[in-house]
Amino acid sequence: MPSVLEVLDNESDRILERALDELVRSNEVHYADLGPELARTRLADLLALVTSSIAQRDLVPMIEYSTTVADERFDAGFDIREVQRAFHVLEEAIWERVVDTVEPSDLAEAIGLVGTVLGAGRDALAREYVSRASKQHVTSLDLGALFRGGR
Repeated sequence: MPSVLEVLDNESDRILERALDELVRSNEVHYADLGPELARTRLADLLALVTSSIAQRDLVPMIEYSTTVADERFDAGFDIREVQRAFHVLEEAIWERVVDTVEPSDLAEAIGLVGTVLGAGRDALAREYVSRASKQHVTSLDLGALFRGGR
């Protein structure tokens, strides 16, 4: 049975196709505007980073990448939900292939590695996005609405 790294390498096309299908199906406006080729390229970049982060046991490149993505997507007007969706669909596609191909006794570690890397990326992305949004009003991050209802 293959390791998680072998799955990420050998099943990358299937992972990307599944993730892209889900991203397209989600009808996120900015990703629809990008078109499937560019969206697939971005997912492929993220998958390559997941693979290298696991291989090197190093989260720094994922954190740096996610911070850069947050800045770029924020400036392009993406809602944080849209960007998080890309991370989510890729993670689901990876898990699907890992569960189908990795030895059951190795699943906890494999899923833990993938979850740790993508979780660090999502966390860095959210922190940077919220930091940027706190400097200007962004409707999708108006947390005041959560407190007005309690009055």
